[in-house]
Amino acid sequence: MELKAFVEITRPHNCILAGLVGVLGSIVAVGHFPGVITSLLVFLVVTLGCAGGNTINDYFDYEIDRINRPERPLPRGAMSRKTALYYSLSLFAVGLALAYFINTADFVLAIVAYAAMVLYAWKLKPLPFVGNLVVASLTGATPLYGALAVNRIGLAGYLALCAFLVNVAREVIKDIEDVEGDITKGAKTLPILWGRRKAAYIGAVFAVLTVVASFLPVKAGVGLGYYSMVPVDLIILYAAYLILKNQEREVAHRAQELLKISIFLAVAAFIIAAVV
Repeated sequence: MELKAFVEITRPHNCILAGLVGVLGSIVAVGHFPGVITSLLVFLVVTLGCAGGNTINDYFDYEIDRINRPERPLPRGAMSRKTALYYSLSLFAVGLALAYFINTADFVLAIVAYAAMVLYAWKLKPLPFVGNLVVASLTGATPLYGALAVNRIGLAGYLALCAFLVNVAREVIKDIEDVEGDITKGAKTLPILWGRRKAAYIGAVFAVLTVVASFLPVKAGVGLGYYSMVPVDLIILYAAYLILKNQEREVAHRAQELLKISIFLAVAAFIIAAVV
C-alpha cells in the first residue's frame, strides 16, 4: 500500500477547485467575502465530499479503470478496494459533521449530495444520460451550497444553472472519450447506444444552451464587469465545435478539458460581476 495513494485517489486538484467554487458561490451571492469561518467550513465540506465521491467512484469503477485509467491507485495495486471503501465513508462522515455547524439547509444539502455521489457510483453511472444529469446537478449545486451558507442566492443561481448545463455537455463528451472501457464494463452510455456522432450533437446542444443561459444575468441588471464572461462563452463554443468536427478519443478529451476550464473561468466572471 502506498501512502500517497490516499491523496492521489481523491484527485486533490479537482476537490480543491470544487471547494473554492463553493466559497466563490458565497462571494457571488453576497458580493463580498463572507467571513473566514463560514468560508473554511464551506470549503472543507465541498472538498471532503468531492474526495469521498472520487474515492467511492474508483471503488465501483475498478474493472473499467483497469482499461481506461490503469495508472490510478486501485488498478495498479497501490490501495485495496476495501480500504478505498472505508476511506471514502470516513471522508463523507467528517464532511457531514462539519456541515452540521454551517446551518440546517447546508447540512441537508450535504446529506443529499453525498448520498447522490454514492448512488451514482453504485448504480446510476452506467445508465444512459441519467448519470450525466446527476453529476451535472452535483456540480451545479456547489455554488448554491456556498450561497445557502450565507442565506442568500443572488447571482449564484445563474452560476448554478450555467454550471449544470456545461457539465451535462462535459459528461456526455467524456463518455465519448471513455467508450472503449465502458463497453467492456457493459455500460449503456449515450455514445454506446446512439453512436459517438449523435452523442456529440447532444453535448454540443448543451454547450450552446450554456452560452444562452450565460446572458440571463444581463437581463437582471449586472454591471459591465460581467462581460468578462464573453471569452468563456467562446471557449465553450470552441469545445462544441471540436467535438462536432471529430469524435476521436483525443479530441473528446481536449473538448471536455476545455469545458472543465470554462467552469472556473465562469466563476471568476460571476465574481467580477457581483463585486463590481
